[in-house]
Amino acid sequence: MLEYKDTTEKVKIPAQRLADLILDIGTYLLASGAHCGRLNSNLGRMASTWEFDLHIDPTFKGLLITLKDLNDPANTVTRFKNSPPHNVHLAVLTEISHLSWKVKEEKLSITEAENEFALIKAKPYYKDIYVAIAVGLSCAGLCLFSLGDSMNAVVTFVAAFLGYFVRVAFSKKNFNSMICISIAAFVTTLITGLGRLYGIGAHPEAAMATGVLYLIPGVPLINCVIDLIEGYLSSAINRALFGGFILLCIAAGMTLCITLMGINNF
Repeated sequence: MLEYKDTTEKVKIPAQRLADLILDIGTYLLASGAHCGRLNSNLGRMASTWEFDLHIDPTFKGLLITLKDLNDPANTVTRFKNSPPHNVHLAVLTEISHLSWKVKEEKLSITEAENEFALIKAKPYYKDIYVAIAVGLSCAGLCLFSLGDSMNAVVTFVAAFLGYFVRVAFSKKNFNSMICISIAAFVTTLITGLGRLYGIGAHPEAAMATGVLYLIPGVPLINCVIDLIEGYLSSAINRALFGGFILLCIAAGMTLCITLMGINNF
């Protein structure tokens, strides 16, 4: 009886090529709202499957990695890449997590993983009109929870809806993100402030307080706490400063609008 031996050899993956893929995925995760622990688990899972040791040093603006081939120490590389503009998309985090598990369980090649990730990146984001409607409804609901009546909720919906579109419009013109937030806060407060001046609804102050809540940086602040707990101190500090500055820009836009409108008892 003849015995056959498997003579196929594993294809050696250049560290440079794997680093490009890891950096592409990692910076995309950062921009989509991932905390550092998720980066470490997803990227580490793929690297270990291909028999590489991975060390990551994430920051708010980019990602530094070192990859070392466990079978060939000379096949080692250290690379850094800036992340694209931040645009929170939680569905992307789920899909990339699924991809990392697929790499581990189905032993995908690096070419197959590159193709899978290209498909994830090619998927369109939510349309602005749908996001604007969701933003308006969310803020209107918060207005109702803050003792505002139905008219206050309508004013809040319109203010948040239009304010979101103003922010998107300035972002597409490549304005600084902080300026976009300040302008959006100003426009939103202008609309709710008109409701206050004309006495629309029983509690127009509730509309003014809740109309700008769509600008609150919830994801950076939550990720800041997670990173702090998990020991990624530099990233946690960066996220805290970023979130704090966004809050300052919101306050600046609101304060300027309230001052110009002469609302003194808000």
